[in-house]
Amino acid sequence: MEVRTKSGEQADSALRRSDYEFFLPPELIAQEPVDQRDRARLMVLDRRTRTVTHAHVADLPKFLAAGDLLVVNDTRVIPARVTTTTAGGGRVELLFIRPLPTPSNTAPMWVCMGKPARHFRPGRRILLPGDVGVQVIDRQAPGRYIVQWHGSLDVFTYLERHGQAPLPPYIRRPHGPSPRDRERYQTIFARVPGSIAAPTAGLHFTPALLEALQQAGVAIASVTLHVGPGTFQPVRVEDVRLHRMEPEWCQIPPETAAAIRAAKSRGKRVIAVGTTTTRALESSAAADGQTVMPGARWADQFILPGYRFRVIDALVTNFHLPGSTLLLLVAALVGRTWLLECYAEAVRRRYRFYSYGDAMLIL
Repeated sequence: MEVRTKSGEQADSALRRSDYEFFLPPELIAQEPVDQRDRARLMVLDRRTRTVTHAHVADLPKFLAAGDLLVVNDTRVIPARVTTTTAGGGRVELLFIRPLPTPSNTAPMWVCMGKPARHFRPGRRILLPGDVGVQVIDRQAPGRYIVQWHGSLDVFTYLERHGQAPLPPYIRRPHGPSPRDRERYQTIFARVPGSIAAPTAGLHFTPALLEALQQAGVAIASVTLHVGPGTFQPVRVEDVRLHRMEPEWCQIPPETAAAIRAAKSRGKRVIAVGTTTTRALESSAAADGQTVMPGARWADQFILPGYRFRVIDALVTNFHLPGSTLLLLVAALVGRTWLLECYAEAVRRRYRFYSYGDAMLIL
């Protein structure tokens, strides 16, 4: 069904964190994914007509047109969380974030998050399951450390065997992630290991949905952006412009840059699947606004209300946390007032929120 909204503003660039708060009943935070990925609900926002349509993700081909380009993030979530027990019986947790450049004849160095802090003093060695260990080299920031790896396996292989899926804290797992989480907290596009969280908009796609999109004439391309802790860093300042958004590594393949250029030249839409894809593309935009620069770089574009999008024309995304950088990005595309009206409508209609929740298509 369609509902015409009360608000008709073209832009709403309030920049106070408190302007992006909304009420969310805790029971609407999805704890499990739907049984079939593309059966998640889809709220479709048409910015031209200011209408909202309620559908399912499987209906996505009905809302896109032949010649449109859908861009997905092919990063792969690594099972980056490792827990261990000290000789004294204490519990220690590490989250492996990313490797650091290291000479080939030197033990690998990684940036990790760790707790409790008392176990991460420089020089301390921490024994991990599987008879390997890390040595704490330095403290980067509160809760974040540089560690050196000591083990016969490379870190990625070790994590595949001993690590756990790094589920966000609002997904409650008293006994740790399940084998189902390991499968479902990964997109079907996942190819390049490196993320500590899933690009959640991509979780809704299935091979059958991709086939239906391609049969409808929608082209599909990919980028890589490794989701790091910066995506989920809380905004702790009232003036959101003062928030420091952490860069994330991304790569734009030459064929994706060419596909975007071709779509733009034909007047077709570029639809980003997820805020991570959006950030990769907008951080790689060329000055002409019609192309993106291929290659690897750090995505450092902090997208706030008032931002003028240079690459994407539409967005598939999940429902985000109040006051988060992800909500700010979506508000930059939609406008704060209308977006919060739509979120209130989603709450009334019992949409499911956050990583395992439902989706929104913004046209």
